[in-house]
Amino acid sequence: MTGNPPARQLTFDAVKHYYGEVLKSSADLQTSACCLADPLPAWLRPMLADIHPEVRERFYGCGSPLPAALEGATVLDLGCGSGRDCYLLARLVGPGGKVIGLDMTDAQLEVARRHLDYHADQRGYANVEFRKGYIENLLDAGIADASIDVVISNCVINLSPDKQAVFAEIFRVLKPGGELFFSDVFADRRVPAALAQDPLLLGECLGGALYREDFRRLMAAVGCPDVRVLASTPLALFNEAIAARVGNIGFHSMTVRAFKLALEDRCEDYGEVATYLGTLAHHPHAYELDDHHRFETGRPMLVCSNSADMLARTRFAPHFRISGDRSTHFGLFDCGPVAAVGSPAGAACC
Repeated sequence: MTGNPPARQLTFDAVKHYYGEVLKSSADLQTSACCLADPLPAWLRPMLADIHPEVRERFYGCGSPLPAALEGATVLDLGCGSGRDCYLLARLVGPGGKVIGLDMTDAQLEVARRHLDYHADQRGYANVEFRKGYIENLLDAGIADASIDVVISNCVINLSPDKQAVFAEIFRVLKPGGELFFSDVFADRRVPAALAQDPLLLGECLGGALYREDFRRLMAAVGCPDVRVLASTPLALFNEAIAARVGNIGFHSMTVRAFKLALEDRCEDYGEVATYLGTLAHHPHAYELDDHHRFETGRPMLVCSNSADMLARTRFAPHFRISGDRSTHFGLFDCGPVAAVGSPAGAACC
C-alpha cells in the first residue's frame, strides 16, 4: 500500500514495532487481549503439538477462529503473524485445499516462512504460502474477487486504522456463500481518540477495539445484516496502569461469523426446519452454528430464514436437511430459547 495518510502510517508503524520488536513471546503481553481466551477444541490439540515451538511462542491470538467443513477450501488468514493458525488450517483443508497467510510485519513473516519446510514435511504436502501486505488492500496482495472460501483473522482487525476498508475487502474476495470467521477484541462503548492512538493500548489490542454497535453498522454497510457470535469472554487487564487508563470501558474477546449471502436484516419466520445429519468431522453428536443454535444430530429445529440460508447455501449444505418452501410468512421469528419442533418457542437468532 502506498500513499498512506500520516495518521494511518503512524498506526501501521506502531503495530509493526510492537509485534516485530517489542514482543518476543506471548509472555510479554500486558493484558489477556491477545491471549487465547477461547481454547482449542480437544480434537485440534494434537495438531497444535505438531506446530514448531517458535511459531507457537510468537502467536498472539485471542480465540480459535478455525471453523468446520474446510476440506478442499481456500482459506485466507488476515494478519497471520508467525503462521500458527495457517499451519493448523493446512491440516484442515488437506492436500486439495490452500492456505494464504497475509501480514505486514517482516519479523513475523520471517518466522512463519522459516518453518514452511518443517510443516510440509510433517504433512507430506505443501499447501501454505505467506504474503506481505495490508488487510485494508487485499488486491495489492494478489487476492482476486470471489476467490476465497473462508477468511479468518485472530485478534488483528482491531489493529487496523480503516476497518471499513477491511470488511469491504473481505466481502470482495469471498465467494458467494463464503464465510468470515474471526476472533477479535470488542468494546462496550466507543474508545476515546486519545486512547485509540496510544501505542501500548493499540499494541495490546485495546485501543482499536470496535464498539459492537459500530461493528454491526460496518457489516451492514458491506451487505451483511446478520452476524453471529460464537463465544464471548471478558478480558483481564494485568497491568494496573492500563486498567486505570481505560476506566469503565468493558472489553471482550469474541469469536464471530458472517456469510456472504443475501440475508434479511431481521429474523423472519417461514416455518422452516433444519436437521443436522451428524456428518461433519469431529461433530458426530451436535453442531453449534452460534451461541444459541446447537443442532443435535437427527433432531429437527425451527429456524429463521437467515439461519436456513447459512446452512443450505454454504459449504454446510451437505450436512443439513432443510424443509420448508417459504410459501407462507409467519412474521418475525420468535427469538426465544432454542427449541425442537413441537416446542412452544423457536430458536433464537441475532
